Amino acid sequence: MKLVIVESPTKARTLSRYLGKGYEIEASMGHVRDLPPSKLGVDVEHDFAPLYEVVSEKEKIVDKLRSLAKKADEIYLSMDPDREGEAIAFHVKHLIGRNGKFKRVVFHQITKSAILDAFTHPRAIDDNLVDAQQARRVLDRLVGYTLSPLLWKKVRRGLSAGRVQSVAVRLIVEREREIEAFKPEEYWVIGAEVTKAGSPEVFSIGLVKIDGETAKVADKKTADAIVSDLKGAGYLVVRVVRKEVKKGPYPPFTTSTLQQSASNVLGFTAKRTMRAAQNLYEMGHITYHRTDSVHLAAEARASARSYIEKAYGKQYLPENPRFYKVRSKLAQEAHEAIRPTRVSVDADSLKIKGKVVSDLRRLYTVIRKRFLASQMSDAVYDSTTVDVEAKDKNPKSEARNSKVYLLRANGTILKFDGWRTLYKRDSEDRELPILEEGEGLDLKNVLAEQKFTEPSARYTDATLVKAMEERGIGRPSTYAPTISTILARQYVEYDERKFKPTTVGIATNDFLVGNFDQTVDYDFTAGMEEDLDRIALGKRKWVPVIRDFWEPFLRKAEFVEKNAKRVKVPTESTGNKCPVCKEGDEVIRVGRFGKFLSCSRFPECKYTANYVEKLQGIKCPEDGGDIVIKKTRKGKTFFGCSNYPNCKWASWRDPRASGKKSVEKSAPPISV
Repeated sequence: MKLVIVESPTKARTLSRYLGKGYEIEASMGHVRDLPPSKLGVDVEHDFAPLYEVVSEKEKIVDKLRSLAKKADEIYLSMDPDREGEAIAFHVKHLIGRNGKFKRVVFHQITKSAILDAFTHPRAIDDNLVDAQQARRVLDRLVGYTLSPLLWKKVRRGLSAGRVQSVAVRLIVEREREIEAFKPEEYWVIGAEVTKAGSPEVFSIGLVKIDGETAKVADKKTADAIVSDLKGAGYLVVRVVRKEVKKGPYPPFTTSTLQQSASNVLGFTAKRTMRAAQNLYEMGHITYHRTDSVHLAAEARASARSYIEKAYGKQYLPENPRFYKVRSKLAQEAHEAIRPTRVSVDADSLKIKGKVVSDLRRLYTVIRKRFLASQMSDAVYDSTTVDVEAKDKNPKSEARNSKVYLLRANGTILKFDGWRTLYKRDSEDRELPILEEGEGLDLKNVLAEQKFTEPSARYTDATLVKAMEERGIGRPSTYAPTISTILARQYVEYDERKFKPTTVGIATNDFLVGNFDQTVDYDFTAGMEEDLDRIALGKRKWVPVIRDFWEPFLRKAEFVEKNAKRVKVPTESTGNKCPVCKEGDEVIRVGRFGKFLSCSRFPECKYTANYVEKLQGIKCPEDGGDIVIKKTRKGKTFFGCSNYPNCKWASWRDPRASGKKSVEKSAPPISV
């Protein structure tokens, strides 16, 4: 008997379709061995040796794997093709035996050809990848178990810190402060509506230069003077530029760009995207979904080109296949981009079971379109730029303030849609009349609009992932868990699909930035990620990397514990007096399990009460009641109707994150 061990039952079922008789496939259900949950679990005195133990709820699974291993002639460790998967394989092997029966098989798509090839060419466990995962685990444990007790003492009980999560919170807090400090500046947008002589067709031209200098209009007085000049001016076409513009498609998805696109197009959170992608991968519908590569296998490009020619026509097929530059620094993890395993299968044809069928089909459609588009012809546009000069009609005028204004119109016509045929939208054409240099235009109207500069927007799931990727903070496998963690810790919250820091998040960030500036420094965090990459490549040993970090970090922590002052977490007043003592104000605090009401005189007054937070502008789909944020007994957030128990509608999904004004009636009820 040949025993195959994978992570999940879904993956096991998919593999069973291809391996046939003689194989028994069993799932480890993720990690079977980890650092202990209630103590440091790292021997800092002896080369940071991790003190692993069997995950408590996995003991029966480990016993079953041991029993099966004794009967097996060969054991195939078929975990995911990344550091995490390599570590799971390493731990499973350690727990169930160390003989020569073990073989590591790696594939990036669960298809018959990929599976058979992987089982024909097994390899040994990659110790470098295991070391890289182990280094990350030890590093994160050292940071968390050192900083969290400090936060309890200096900020508030129940808080925690993390090497990557704290940097993500810093991004959000700093953006919030940029917004708060922003001072709007007035500016004016000025233009004119004109026609070609003898034509009824009106088109717009916008002011770009005044006497050869870039037009900057900062106040109404200046705007009025310009408008007055333009109303009395003559208009002459001085330049016409016509050219053909080609726009190539975007590369296929990486983990980061998939999360960004799913957020923008589908309203998915990063966690929701990765959950759906995991299911699609394990069902065999897409390639591995944790990747920072845009590379495509030769057979994938060939299958895409064949499908494009048959489905859309030869004109949609470029002369040569498209190649995209791989930017990953870690060649061993630079796998394929995320793509369908069978490009001819559309979302409606997928064989999917479960509660999230809609999510899987919608995400698959996004992935498939992007993959196909990446191998299609350019979109081709006819672009026209027209420069119009406006100046005093009387060339002999002696007016002292006579100025020359340059106004511009841009026209674009889609000549061939190419890859954009997959993304049908309302026409984006802006057609201009046929104009020639030296031609006069008739003025119909002058337009002036007052505007004000706006601050940078708060981060969304998409823009936060992009910012983390650009700064080298985290890796494809960590973006979604990081976002989930900072939400669960109450450091940030959603406000109309955007991240807003809580008072606790701001206080925690300020304490860490003020006392551990290097630990939560963007460049330092990115540098640590690069060191982990070097470990995975075998270019660095993991123990020296940890030691270089730990020794100065520990000294700093000891100094902060003795010298740092306690941080006061700000509160938000409800506008009411405390109903118990009648002296203090009733305030909103953020606790371990969310917001609650308290007295501003705490601890002198011990008043507390539940705080019911309603979602603005979103109603219950069952009875139209308000939707409120609630917590389970274990502290997990869910959303329910304010009319409970008369209305029992509830959902795990945050309606604000979906961008909808109403929520699905099919949301499953939740028992708490």
